[in-house]
Amino acid sequence: MKNYTPPKKLFKIGESATMKAAEKARELRAKGVDVISLDVGEPDFPTPKPIIESAYKALNEGLTKYSQSQGLLELREAISNNLRENFRIEYLPNEIVVTTGAKMGIFYALTALLDEGDEVIIPTPAWPSYFDIAKFVGAVPVQVRTGENFELLPEDIEESITNRTKALLLNYPNNPAGVLYDKRTLENVAEIVERKELWVVSDEIYCRLVYDGEFTPFSKINRMKDRTIIVNGFSKAYSMTGWRLGYICGPKDVVKEILKVQQQTTTHPPTFIQKAAVTALNECESYVRGMVNEFKIRRDIFYNGLRRMGFKIQKPQGAFYFFPNAEDVYSEAEKFSEHLLEKAGVNTTPGSSFGMGYEKHFRISYATSREKIEEAISRMEKFLKT
Repeated sequence: MKNYTPPKKLFKIGESATMKAAEKARELRAKGVDVISLDVGEPDFPTPKPIIESAYKALNEGLTKYSQSQGLLELREAISNNLRENFRIEYLPNEIVVTTGAKMGIFYALTALLDEGDEVIIPTPAWPSYFDIAKFVGAVPVQVRTGENFELLPEDIEESITNRTKALLLNYPNNPAGVLYDKRTLENVAEIVERKELWVVSDEIYCRLVYDGEFTPFSKINRMKDRTIIVNGFSKAYSMTGWRLGYICGPKDVVKEILKVQQQTTTHPPTFIQKAAVTALNECESYVRGMVNEFKIRRDIFYNGLRRMGFKIQKPQGAFYFFPNAEDVYSEAEKFSEHLLEKAGVNTTPGSSFGMGYEKHFRISYATSREKIEEAISRMEKFLKT
């Protein structure tokens, strides 16, 4: 039997850091250990019933065949209307592509924008998949650290631009820190983007999960619509992580190229799931508001607990994550996440995955029940005392 040697491009990427953290918890549970998972960014709420019923109805009505590769027109119209109603931005259905999850949307956007060796600037801390997706499409991810409170530093972004820089990848509210960038900062970044003639990929998957402040789509900033690719989806706001459905909005000439990539990979997302997403957008606003209200309560519970333990931390404005630095409370800060799982049965994600220089941080997801959050805080406090 011939030995298998992976192609060189696969040596550029690694396993998903968040999935790897979750796997550790599963292994311990299989051994009978009681583990509280604060690792994966997945809402614990069930998918709203109207969405499930809509998918079931669509299956019974025979929506199991191919659809338009760009996505059902009905869904693209619903996305267009939703963006107009919530954020007062205008995207026509022919400027939208429905994708198999937002992660695939990131892949499509970077594939359509970047040539081999092109650089894409990624402010950190950042979702680890950004780095690997950029490498996989042949680009070079350039990490630019944010400020002490994880705020964007436009001057640092500009200093990182070279003659190979083609794009900037933004994510806000941010994973893993929950930071919401203010409009003035975005305007300063936009000025640089326009002057340096860059593209922007704006991952806005958490845009509906905002507790303090107001979310401003990057394409709404002056003259940025023609330079911006928005990536969004249904996983977080509608608790549809396993449904794998997202979408891209952007200029028609870029959308045309993205559509070519989709046609040669996934063809299109499942038709009946697209039909269910129409219901999500048109009928499930109350579910979104209820989930946001509950997440805010959970955030505050965890924030007070972390402060009580001695962590110096900003209160997240959106998403459902904290990104504390363990240095002030634990002597082996770089191993805090590992030791917390082994000795207290609380699983978090090590900070080293989210960019260079964050080895002493760890990510907490508070997308779990209040009871589990209270128990996790109790275990963490006992762990730090002993």
